[in-house]
Amino acid sequence: MAIWEIISLVVYGATILLGLPSNILALYIFYCRARIRLTPNLIYMINLCLSDLVFILFLPLKMLEKGKMDWTMPGFLCPLYNLIHFGTIYTSACFLTAVSAGRFLGAVYPLHYQAYKKPCYSCLVSVGIWSLVGFHGVLLFALETSRDTSSSLFAGNSSSCYHNFSEDQLALLVPVRLELSVVLFFLPLLITAFCYAGCIRVLVGSHLHLRKKRRAVRVAVATLSVFVLCFGPYNISHVVGFIYGEDVWWRTVALLPSACNAFLDPLIFYFLSSAMDDGIVQVWRSLREKYSSIRMKIVLAHGKAKAQQGDSGIA
Repeated sequence: MAIWEIISLVVYGATILLGLPSNILALYIFYCRARIRLTPNLIYMINLCLSDLVFILFLPLKMLEKGKMDWTMPGFLCPLYNLIHFGTIYTSACFLTAVSAGRFLGAVYPLHYQAYKKPCYSCLVSVGIWSLVGFHGVLLFALETSRDTSSSLFAGNSSSCYHNFSEDQLALLVPVRLELSVVLFFLPLLITAFCYAGCIRVLVGSHLHLRKKRRAVRVAVATLSVFVLCFGPYNISHVVGFIYGEDVWWRTVALLPSACNAFLDPLIFYFLSSAMDDGIVQVWRSLREKYSSIRMKIVLAHGKAKAQQGDSGIA
């Protein structure tokens, strides 16, 4: 097994171990907060958690492909997996952009934003994001089948999936990858950078407490850093591949940081915010109260049992 296959297995395994519990916890906290008050950014974060969770749940297929060099993936799993794997990468990027836009509007145009700060609008935006990414996935399927029904872009050689393309396949695939990167990464990146730069500018000149300013700046910088470091290398490989008209060899390596985004979102982005800190405290208090209640019931039941045994002994 090559060194990059081993590194890939380690990265994907760490993503599952760290990302699954942290995203489930974040999703539960957001659900509890949504029951009290549903806000636009809360809707985007819930969708971001769901996107990361779907990505994580399908990672074992990727690990199986990397671990078994001679394994042949079933025909229906290969296109399904690739649609979900790459689709959730771009939906996560788009929802990070939606969160940044919501924070920018709330900080720079607070009065005007109140008129449009309705959950129904955020739900429509979320549906639009899922539809946009889904449309690109369906478009790729349509282009594939219309180009040549006897070959498949998703089936490379007998031991891999979505690799070792012919020149005709690359002639179709490379421009599609570039379009995906421009529409679903570089444009969202520009929007995210603009929004967080505007937020930082407003926060620095505001009368907020210094501690809150620093926290907000940390969230903005961390989110933008995760956006660039996780999604940047993979999408840059699309640009380089388009320029040279080939499937660059380091594309698989560039894909690894995008997997890390699934656990960096809750570990760096969510847990830096005061809202998540408050949510964790609420969850801890709720669990402690439930534990105390169960413990009290057990003690009372045990006491009643002892009392009944004492009464029977006296009788």
